[in-house]
Amino acid sequence: DPDWASHSLGIFICLNCSGIHRNIPQVSKVKSVRLDDWDDAQVEFMASNGNNVAKAKYESKMPPFYYKPTFLDCQLLREQWIRAKYERKEFIYSEKQEPYSAGYREGFLWKRGRDNGQFLSRKFVLSEREGALKYFNKNDAKEPKAIMKIEHLNATFQPAKIGNPHGLQITYLKDNSTRNIFVYHEDGK
Repeated sequence: DPDWASHSLGIFICLNCSGIHRNIPQVSKVKSVRLDDWDDAQVEFMASNGNNVAKAKYESKMPPFYYKPTFLDCQLLREQWIRAKYERKEFIYSEKQEPYSAGYREGFLWKRGRDNGQFLSRKFVLSEREGALKYFNKNDAKEPKAIMKIEHLNATFQPAKIGNPHGLQITYLKDNSTRNIFVYHEDGK
């Protein structure tokens, strides 16, 4: 029973997602279903569209492995889903999609130091072939500081704990003990 709608997209949305939609006004114009005035053209547009029509359009090329957040997921996950779907239109045009399934990703994250708590830029490599996430202390290092097997890895958003809205806690097994690293990136994408 959503009380909000994006009259520019023709969809009904929950209260939590309405705030995210309001933050992208160039794409989504939000109104209350019960409190705001609706003109005939807006009502007609909503009636001729709706969530199922929007889903068919905006998710037509969504990769089958892509996680679709629900209202129970954290704000960051829902925001990036909404931005990917409606703002970047990644699931309409496959050429706009990040190479999620390319099997190899390399980039830099800010990692919190174990001793001093200072965040430093570190190179991370995600390799499907090796089934591992690796990070390096130096950009030109030949050997990784840590190799985390994907099958023994868990990642959760922890913005409050890390002090960044895109904060991530990565928990993994090493030598039969649980280890944690804390990372973030300026871009939630």
